[in-house]
Amino acid sequence: MNMLNERHIPYEVLEHAKTATSPQAALAAHVPDDHIAKGVLMKDNIGYMLAVIPGDQWLDRRRLSEELGRDLRMASEEEIGRLFSDCDLGAIPPLGSAYGIDMMLDEDLSSLANVYFEAGDHEHLLMVDSEHFHELMRGARHGHLTAVH
Repeated sequence: MNMLNERHIPYEVLEHAKTATSPQAALAAHVPDDHIAKGVLMKDNIGYMLAVIPGDQWLDRRRLSEELGRDLRMASEEEIGRLFSDCDLGAIPPLGSAYGIDMMLDEDLSSLANVYFEAGDHEHLLMVDSEHFHELMRGARHGHLTAVH
């Protein structure tokens, strides 16, 4: 939330029962799970990449690697914990720029009026409108990153 406050980005906090997954958080917060932007931390010998995908989808690692011309794999929990030390494991916000990490945004999130994402814990979602979400994603590459659905 510090990044949003520093950039004067308006947001709404939605408190919900503790959950373990994005679809569970969507259900608990009464929001569509395809409107949740979740971050998936990937890495290779070049460095880290945060793939930002809809909460109801699975990342297609092969597609992401081909799109970027890299051999990306999932980062370990230890790496995630070190890079996102202010967040609970499994609740990282899709804000790579706040952590100095390059991002790639799935196109399915580009046309939403409002986007929801983890606030760094398993009990809160943040909601921003499309304009401000795209401001937060500035500099991110865009593509289709999920498995065919």
